[in-house]
Amino acid sequence: MGANIEQLARRVFAAYPAGDRAALEEILADDFHFTSPYDDAIDRDEYFRRCWPNHERMRAIKLHRVLVDGDTAFVTYELDLKDGRTVHNAEVLQFRGDRLAQVFVHFGAEHDAKGKFVAMKKPG
Repeated sequence: MGANIEQLARRVFAAYPAGDRAALEEILADDFHFTSPYDDAIDRDEYFRRCWPNHERMRAIKLHRVLVDGDTAFVTYELDLKDGRTVHNAEVLQFRGDRLAQVFVHFGAEHDAKGKFVAMKKPG
């Protein structure tokens, strides 16, 4: 099952820079929930309303690690934004069979186009 979970996790991340919402919808469970420092277990509909539009800001996602433990994938990656910034994040993806049931996002450091550290701004 580990190889399948890794492939599913990679498909989730590939959907964003490709703008392929249909691929993501196919993987997300009907009762999917998403948690990040800005989102408290939002449901699938709210996730697509609030989070999916961010794909337009993305140029590329470089996965550094996809570690699988049972039905869970731990992913670290570098997100290259179209404005030249780079963000380092980690996510825990919990699957139920071949569907993604929950995501927990942990934000990391952000750097500008010249590689200089940029302090994160609090929302609001």
